[in-house]
Amino acid sequence: GRSIVKRPHNENLFSIGQIFRARGYDTRFTYGGYGYFDNMNYFFEHNGFEITDRTDMEDEEIRFANIWGVSDEDLFDRVLKDVDASYRQGRKFFNFIMTTSNHRPFTYPEGRIDIPSHSGREGGVKYTDYAIGRFIEQARQKPWFNDTVFVIVADHCASSAGEAELQFNKYLIPFLIYSPGHIPPGTVTTLASQIDVAPTLLGLLNFHYQSKFYGRDIFHTRPDQQRAFIGNYQKLGYMKDDRLTILSPRQEVSAYRLDFAASHAEPAPVNDSDLEEAITYYQSAGIAFKNHLNRWDESGDDGGQ
Repeated sequence: GRSIVKRPHNENLFSIGQIFRARGYDTRFTYGGYGYFDNMNYFFEHNGFEITDRTDMEDEEIRFANIWGVSDEDLFDRVLKDVDASYRQGRKFFNFIMTTSNHRPFTYPEGRIDIPSHSGREGGVKYTDYAIGRFIEQARQKPWFNDTVFVIVADHCASSAGEAELQFNKYLIPFLIYSPGHIPPGTVTTLASQIDVAPTLLGLLNFHYQSKFYGRDIFHTRPDQQRAFIGNYQKLGYMKDDRLTILSPRQEVSAYRLDFAASHAEPAPVNDSDLEEAITYYQSAGIAFKNHLNRWDESGDDGGQ
């Protein structure tokens, strides 16, 4: 289906930006390209964020750019500038940053890593890793570093092609939370999705709010509540335990038994409970949006920590 970011009537939704803004944070979406792409500027502006995109950057701030936008280095340097400004004004900040270098044609400034620019995805990934590391090290020198939580997550997978209808192992993405003064190192094996990122972060910050999120705080999710969602333009997948249920056009349903260690999926009978849960999740989300049930309502947020 069509992303909510591109749909009409997508304003004033219950969002992480609204929650932070209600608590007095400077909330900013920063994108290295032109924010009219995918209707991002409009969506974020109407859901709790200020916008910084390529049009807001001065010529001297841009040392490298390609068709997607400025290099990740240039983008992070601008973020540091904006965050420093918030800090000087005594304001808390929440910055949502979207990088662009890890996209074809995978071009980036020469001399940063040992893979030449325009060499393929491996170089794009390694350059992004370099740029994030550089950003963290620069942030480490700032007076606000020790009181900041860094969240690193992918916006989508690189490829979902394969023999299975939805090749589940192609949908694995990184999700890192870093705040060395507050969060001890560790690995979490909870089955989760992107929709769980916001509730998990807000839970770590001990925010109290009446949630309209479909996601859950992964640190307070029972084993029987663990699930994940995957999909493409035609099919929707629902993962529960070691099972994958796929909803296809014309009410077709299929299921697989998953072997996570071997990245293998074996056809299996449809689990009726999984099927009911999958349909409920996807249909109720559509109904909530259509009937404006997931709108932001400040009266339902206590604005407290």
